[in-house]
Amino acid sequence: MSASHPPHPPTGSTSVILDAIRAAGTISRIGISNVTGLTGATVSTAVRRLIDDGLVLEVGRAESTGGKPRVLLQLNADAYYALGVHLDHGAITYALTDLAGAPISGMTRPGAGQVTPRTVVERMSHEVTELITQAQVDRERVLGIGLVSPGPLTSQTGMHLTPPFMRSWEDYPLDSELSRLSGFPVLLENDATAAAIGEYWTGGTEREGSFAALYMSTGIGAGILLSGSPHRGASGNAGEIGHISANVTGPKCWCGARGCIESYGGPAALVTRAQERGLLPGIATGPDPALDTVAVDQTSIAEQFATLAQLSRSGDAAATELLEESIPYIAHAAHILANTLDLRLLMLSGTSFGAASHIYLPAIREALDNSFFARDNHPVEVRVSQSADTAAAIGGAALVLQSEFVPERSSTLASKVRKTEDVSEHPAP
Repeated sequence: MSASHPPHPPTGSTSVILDAIRAAGTISRIGISNVTGLTGATVSTAVRRLIDDGLVLEVGRAESTGGKPRVLLQLNADAYYALGVHLDHGAITYALTDLAGAPISGMTRPGAGQVTPRTVVERMSHEVTELITQAQVDRERVLGIGLVSPGPLTSQTGMHLTPPFMRSWEDYPLDSELSRLSGFPVLLENDATAAAIGEYWTGGTEREGSFAALYMSTGIGAGILLSGSPHRGASGNAGEIGHISANVTGPKCWCGARGCIESYGGPAALVTRAQERGLLPGIATGPDPALDTVAVDQTSIAEQFATLAQLSRSGDAAATELLEESIPYIAHAAHILANTLDLRLLMLSGTSFGAASHIYLPAIREALDNSFFARDNHPVEVRVSQSADTAAAIGGAALVLQSEFVPERSSTLASKVRKTEDVSEHPAP
């Protein structure tokens, strides 16, 4: 059974107007004209269509400033829904969001592990149905699935040049198979970019439309948004910050380069060292898990890293010392992003940042305060995502919403909406 779609999918000025309403929360027709530059007649016609299609609601009137109070508009959040699915070795995270991108239900299930891709994808299709049923949402109003996985990705075959612990997924037709089995259209995205899209769509970045999300779960990556639009690069793999070299004569990484940041400071490398030092059970056989020939323990790297972080939070000096050994490499990744993009905002996202924020947040802030090139002009605000553990799945759902409703969005619109605060449009108490 396929998902339904709005009777008149928003395009052109209608899409711009819908995005203005989404970004503002509540806004009047005049307010829309102010932030979009569209004429009152164009706005009125488009808003009427959006209301008729059930995408927008009239929700009261603003406080009067002497004339007739303006009618306020907002998204009809229950009109449609979207699914995000984050596939990783240790866990599969599911998020069901409403039209505004707010999560209404979610769950986490065992990850890919050593099970065959076909078996895992079949299970994912059943779990998607399970989540929709539990949420008591009309399946016909679910627009599709945003499927998120580690990179690198190709549009034809899903994951390519996979990390060693997901080698069996290399070139498996991930998106087409999940679409066939679930009956929903599927969009594929890498985890870091999805996390950044989710932060932006759900308002986690407030007024900042140009920012980066430094993402650390099993590996390290970055999602980049410029004026509200994701920067994906030529093949959708922009932001592989974990595979920039910190030592050109260092050990060979599974990606083919030497001395990658991820090889020195990533969760896999730290888990291996923790096992070798007796901080974690189950010493891995073979070289560092960042390399190509590792034999992976049945317990996921992300789970073991979370255990290491919890030991540190509980006062274990050896665990804290080990995590601190990675600070120069993680801070180096943050410094490269901040200088290259001239950032005002850097979000830290992903399960590993969520688990070990007590180590990394103050260290990255200090590093950028002292070494960011443009620090005399502006600081870089560093925050940990409020939904670090589920950000990629929420971002997958946001990807579906963005693709469906604002594919032609103005690149500057959302930031302009957020910076335009007309007090006359605050709802009357």
